[in-house]
Amino acid sequence: MTPPSPPAGAPGPRRPARPAWAGRNYTLLSAAAVITGLGGSGALIASAFAVLAAGGDGTDVGLVAAARTVPLVLFVLVGGAVADRVPRHRVMVAANALNCASQGVFAALVLAGEPRLWQMVLLSALGGTGQAFFAPAAEGMVLSSVTAEQSARAFAVFRVGMNGAHIGGAALGGALVAAAGPGWVLALDAAAFAVAGALRAFLDLSGMPRRGPGAGLLADLRDGWREVTGRPWLWSVVVQFAVVNAVVAAAEAVYGPLVAEEHLGGARPWGLALAAFGAGTVGGALVMTRWRPRRILLAGALSVFPLALPSAALAVPVSAAALVAVMFTTGVCVEVFAVTWMSALHQEVPEEKFSRVSSYDWLGSIALVPVATAAAGPVAAAVGRPAALWGCSALVVLLTAAVLLVPDVRRLERRSRDPAPDSAPGGAQPGAPGESGGPREPRENAPSGG
Repeated sequence: MTPPSPPAGAPGPRRPARPAWAGRNYTLLSAAAVITGLGGSGALIASAFAVLAAGGDGTDVGLVAAARTVPLVLFVLVGGAVADRVPRHRVMVAANALNCASQGVFAALVLAGEPRLWQMVLLSALGGTGQAFFAPAAEGMVLSSVTAEQSARAFAVFRVGMNGAHIGGAALGGALVAAAGPGWVLALDAAAFAVAGALRAFLDLSGMPRRGPGAGLLADLRDGWREVTGRPWLWSVVVQFAVVNAVVAAAEAVYGPLVAEEHLGGARPWGLALAAFGAGTVGGALVMTRWRPRRILLAGALSVFPLALPSAALAVPVSAAALVAVMFTTGVCVEVFAVTWMSALHQEVPEEKFSRVSSYDWLGSIALVPVATAAAGPVAAAVGRPAALWGCSALVVLLTAAVLLVPDVRRLERRSRDPAPDSAPGGAQPGAPGESGGPREPRENAPSGG
């Protein structure tokens, strides 16, 4: 039976409307982040298997991975200073173009035959260089595209999509590597960067104030350093996470797989635990779409304590089911911190200095990770793996407790409205700040490249 037609002139079926606060810029930025999240998560798997398929071993895989981190450490401060001098969306598009080119060449070499190790190391380093410029430029950009009242919810919704893309991208990437080979997954990642760069090129920044030439690169870096050191809440959290990220990375990248192999049944339960962490980040982002804590830094700092749980669970070790529950809880708490931290930065740091300040935040987040992962094996050999894991947990707890002694961490409150220009770009209403950088992954899961 055919349903009756609507009367002439009656409106047709209504499409689901996006929220009123989700303007053009917000939609473009969210779509670009989801696309690169899908491509980048699969590419991380593909690059490792490309090295192994070319005859490399675990050391070679580590070299290619480290090659991406080193230029990120070396150039992220320069990237922050550059992003405060020129329109940030141009820096983002240029970085996406570099990542597209490097991944495209990587894919072509893999598809053509056996790529050499030095070629893969060089291309990975180019990708890290692109990320060093992209990350500070992108920091906070989503928050600048919505009103101050909606910023926390908008950022949380954005992270739901981004974290979901990372989970789906890892699952899809693994399946595609098995079915078609790593070269095609790398090619898809290159295409994802191209599409994301094109979307970001269409951002409407007509209302943004023009920046002056500045006093020079070194002067800008010194100014950024003064901004960081002049805020005890900021530098204390950066120092905290320099160590927290390092010990969490050592526990999850080095000790976790070994404990899983010896006590939990191998790679499958460890993979389920990591998937539970990813699901937890989505759950945490959903929580933050509704919850707006008044003392934003206090809420974020308290949510860091559970990051000690995975190391403790591995030290015991607990059952696979218990580890899955622990990892899910940790993922939720990581996301609570991520949203509250970005809200605090966006509220307190001047727009014209945002990128150079975020570059110091980035540097603190990643600088000790290579050192910790390299030292994890020797430390475990010296004191035993359980003692090393308990030490990781203790450092997380002690540093988080120390941060809570900083008065501004306990007292900083969310402002209902921020100072605003008369007009805002990309559909943002009065009350939205000016152009700021874009969101990034939680410190425990740094992005692969915008």
